[in-house]
Amino acid sequence: MNYINNSCIHPDAKIGENVTIGPFCYIDRDVVIGDGTWLGPNVTIFEGARIGKNVKIFPGAVIAGIPQDLKFEGEKTTAEIGDNTTIREYVTVNRGTSYADKTVVGKNCLLMAYVHIAHDCVLGDHVILANNVNLAGHVRIDDWAILEGLVAVQQFVKIGAHAFIAGGSLVRKNVPPYVKAAREPLSYAGVNSIGLRRRNFSIEQINSIQDIYRILYVKGYNLSHAIEKIKTELVPSPEKSYILDFVQNADPGIMRGFQQINGKNVTED
Repeated sequence: MNYINNSCIHPDAKIGENVTIGPFCYIDRDVVIGDGTWLGPNVTIFEGARIGKNVKIFPGAVIAGIPQDLKFEGEKTTAEIGDNTTIREYVTVNRGTSYADKTVVGKNCLLMAYVHIAHDCVLGDHVILANNVNLAGHVRIDDWAILEGLVAVQQFVKIGAHAFIAGGSLVRKNVPPYVKAAREPLSYAGVNSIGLRRRNFSIEQINSIQDIYRILYVKGYNLSHAIEKIKTELVPSPEKSYILDFVQNADPGIMRGFQQINGKNVTED
């Protein structure tokens, strides 16, 4: 091992140009760190880490620790962090298992303090996880989703792009794209129109998304009837295609509407 600035760095680690490594860091074998990345003090980077360019990793974070999965048998897997992502204090990102071979955090993400990302999770770009968010294994979160503090996500759950999940929520079912989710049990709380406007969605696009979710969650139709009405009655759009694909392939199903949870009758009309 090489010792630089009181940090322990394996000679086989591949360190890019203009990388800052604070004191008392540990960097293992089979690690790649891209140009311009900054590591604060006491950061641990284990075998299998693939860290992009201009990433910021704050003190106490642990990247590519082995999975907390009893089925893991030491197979060669990775934990990948995209360019320009910020990882705050005491975040843990475990590497993958043989199920998917890797855990992925996309570009331009923000993982706030004490976030945990378990094995085989896949996060898209521009995802924000606030303090103490915990993801179980195999969770997928698409681009631009935001999870507020203390959100816990069950294994294999999928969260669609531009979704917003309120703090303290327990996420047991898939959360479709473009929506706000809140309450206990977690349920539909409207379209994330503020977030969509900030990301330059047009009024027409937002209105189209609202029309889709009005049929899916507000009108009282059962799921299969709602899907059929969305397919036949609403004009085609990329947002419509994405929502339908997400909903139809959601296993074990999507979160329900507040009215559905509270026993309001569904109509067949």
